Amino acid sequence: MEEKTTVSDAANRLAWLSLKLVPELGNRGILRLVDHFGSPAAVLEASARELSDFRGLKEAARTALLARAFTHPPAQEMEKIRRAGARILTMLDPDYPSNLRVIPDPPAVLFVKGSIEPRDLVAVAVVGSRAASTPGMAFTEGLCRDLAYGGVTVVSGLAVGIDSAAHRGALKARGRTLAVMGCGLDVDYPRSNAALREEIALSGALLTEFVLGTPPAPGHFPQRNRIISGLALGVVVVEAAHRSGSLITARLALEQGREVFAVPGMARHFRSIGPHRLLKEGAKLVESAEDILEEIAPLVRRSPESVSRERSDVPAQPLNEDESALWKVMGESPKHIDEISRDLRWPVSRVTSHRLAMELKGIVRRLPGE
Repeated sequence: MEEKTTVSDAANRLAWLSLKLVPELGNRGILRLVDHFGSPAAVLEASARELSDFRGLKEAARTALLARAFTHPPAQEMEKIRRAGARILTMLDPDYPSNLRVIPDPPAVLFVKGSIEPRDLVAVAVVGSRAASTPGMAFTEGLCRDLAYGGVTVVSGLAVGIDSAAHRGALKARGRTLAVMGCGLDVDYPRSNAALREEIALSGALLTEFVLGTPPAPGHFPQRNRIISGLALGVVVVEAAHRSGSLITARLALEQGREVFAVPGMARHFRSIGPHRLLKEGAKLVESAEDILEEIAPLVRRSPESVSRERSDVPAQPLNEDESALWKVMGESPKHIDEISRDLRWPVSRVTSHRLAMELKGIVRRLPGE
């Protein structure tokens, strides 16, 4: 029975991949076809008449489906994916990110190198200019380090500048980070981030909806941006010029019902135009990780048990190294955050990040007046 399940699963994945390899068939088309016929295998087995009756399908895609004329042989492509150390993730898989599943245009198929874990649902996307300033990158790295300390997965696009700083910050805190690429997983882009890509695959995942060998064409990046925002509870824009892909990501976040945050910059500077416009439109101002953590805390689902649970002698859940240190310093009596900061010799932002993460887990509770 177990072998049959494995074979069936392999055949199902091959069917999904086959649809990705149909010329002139985009993501929305795949979703509509699978919804109509019930499964990717059923789409591939549909008759000429059934496909003709399906409205909105390009003639080239219909012809290719009937002739099984794929851009690459699906079985060979599947083997290439395996050799690349990657895998296919479909919308029907249990570990497909639930944040992403509910956006208007979720990717039917993702190619993944690394791991996606349940804790990645508590994620924040941090994006910004490729031509970032040195202070902007330093701020981003520190911000994402503190977010990672707080148990938040950092999502970004692996571009040079702000994106790279976001990933580096999460990695420095030994946290989780997801990089959404605008090309195939095997494409060395950007070349300067080759080592960073490998680190991310070990501490999170590289994701893309583009098949192996797909180059980083300009049109791919706006398409990729909906995945960046879709994976996260909110999007932070650090630096962005007037016409920036980061602003596209922020707009997509709003359409997806996500929070939008912006980091203010120097008045009238070209890198500040984007964030300042977002702030004028109602984005939440960010000066530290705590500004983000406190905003997303109500968005994280908690069980009734964890809401009412109070601090006891034994933590209700396993703690990481920093949380253990914080736990010991807090002691039995309530302590002000400034006192904890002094005792641990940590910046207040680091203390608040961990405290909020522990509060979300139901391990501690914040008392009025703090």
